Amino acid sequence: MKVPDGPTRKAATVFGIGKATRDAEFTAFVEASGPALLRVAVGLTGSGAAARELVQASLVKAYVAWPRIRRDEAYAYTRRIMANERVDAWRSTRRESPGDIPDAAAPASASVEDRDQLLRLLATLAPQQRAVVVLRYYEDLSEREVAQTLGISPGAVKSAASRGLAHLRAAATLATKESPR
Repeated sequence: MKVPDGPTRKAATVFGIGKATRDAEFTAFVEASGPALLRVAVGLTGSGAAARELVQASLVKAYVAWPRIRRDEAYAYTRRIMANERVDAWRSTRRESPGDIPDAAAPASASVEDRDQLLRLLATLAPQQRAVVVLRYYEDLSEREVAQTLGISPGAVKSAASRGLAHLRAAATLATKESPR
């Protein structure tokens, strides 16, 4: 059966890969990057269910763009899609509640209580502050990279990070005073 000319055939011809190869590459990318993308999404959304939806929607968009994505930048490209999707959601809803606490894996050095407290505190931040704090300090991106990812100026990144960290420090101090271990 001859495949008719069209966007799929042209993309496969231009990039030198067939659908099976593209699917295999994308599957390998999802398996390798899925947990890290989910952790970032949890930080961006504050909710396990919303994080899984965000990752899924972002992976769908990444799959469509897969022929154009450089393989060494696939994680950053998908993370940018997630940030953009989240910003779009913030613009349409504007109000968020802390909601349920995610069931994502914590780093080995963090206790369950510490992770729970951190996620609750992150959920109290304004959406842009939360995105900046997660990308800057959890993903360890530079101010310039965060600005590019979120489509804001480096000054806005500095401001949001400063205000977000000040809010987290104040909230953490208050939480520690209220419930000593």
